[in-house]
Amino acid sequence: MQVQLSGQQIEITPALRERVNSQIDRLTRLDEKAISLSVVLSVDKLQQRAEGTLNVTGTTLHAEALTSDLYASIEMLFDKLVTQLRKHRDKICDKHQREVRQERQYG
Repeated sequence: MQVQLSGQQIEITPALRERVNSQIDRLTRLDEKAISLSVVLSVDKLQQRAEGTLNVTGTTLHAEALTSDLYASIEMLFDKLVTQLRKHRDKICDKHQREVRQERQYG
């Protein structure tokens, strides 16, 4: 998976890069065929924002998290992306199972 990490008005430190890389494992466990992930970290006065766009086969998932702690924003961002990815995978699996059931039922 291609990963792009960038910051707006913030320098990406090795600790931030390591936190994002450790969270990527959660996504790859669900879908090994994910194409790319783009994460943008930004700071606005007291708000720390983490935005992520995940490209998987068939769709693009986007999530955003806004808290007072950047590390908590990263955690929340990946929680949202994992939830969306699970939902997407369930839709795909259910669709294929339904097609097989109809084929068996109607011959």
